[in-house]
Amino acid sequence: MSIFDDLGAEQERLEKILNGLDEGQWESASGARGWTIADVVLHLAQSEEAAAATATHGTLRGGLGVVAGETMDERADAAVRAERAAPAEVFARWQRARQAALAAMRAADPDVPVQWMVGTIKPATLATTRLAEHWAHGLDIAGPLGAEFPDTARLEHIAWLAHRTLPYALSLAGQQPAPVQLELIAPDGERTWRFGPADAESAITGPAGAFCRVAAQRLDPARSGLEASGPAGATALRLVRTYAA
Repeated sequence: MSIFDDLGAEQERLEKILNGLDEGQWESASGARGWTIADVVLHLAQSEEAAAATATHGTLRGGLGVVAGETMDERADAAVRAERAAPAEVFARWQRARQAALAAMRAADPDVPVQWMVGTIKPATLATTRLAEHWAHGLDIAGPLGAEFPDTARLEHIAWLAHRTLPYALSLAGQQPAPVQLELIAPDGERTWRFGPADAESAITGPAGAFCRVAAQRLDPARSGLEASGPAGATALRLVRTYAA
């Protein structure tokens, strides 16, 4: 399946969970600090609107692209606080936005980079960031609700993204980028996903689900069960991320 198909599948899984919620559940606390489940879905709607705009025009227009804030977290929180609405309205907005964004990314020239939050990326990479964000916020929603949310093969895209952005994560913290190999056990327990040069002095090994949760800032590296080796392994594991600061 393509990254676009997998993004659609991840969104459909979340949609099934959201479809069954009552008013009280929509207004209950999510795993994202300070946000209700409705707030999380509103944020996803806003970021999907931004993805649709940049995939269509090549640049961010309005919304998350211009809201005030020193960090992406601050900008996202400000955008949510400015546009809170009834759960049914938020849900419908996200449904429209995700469909528009997916269609725009599929239709975009695959070789022409588009603007995103901290630089330019190609449409397939943009779709990968959207999958990573929907998966991470899916954890924020499913966890408090006690809903089933098993790891899937779609985590391979998220692991790839985390590895690809390691130089950014390291430089953001003032660290010198260094080659790191990932050797991750897929959710089926049978395959191993490898990223990075085989002769890298540093490595991170263990379950892909744990690695992706660490990269999404949903799991403490020290409690992940992942093993880091080499001169840059532990630092990379501590700083890895799947989203812009």
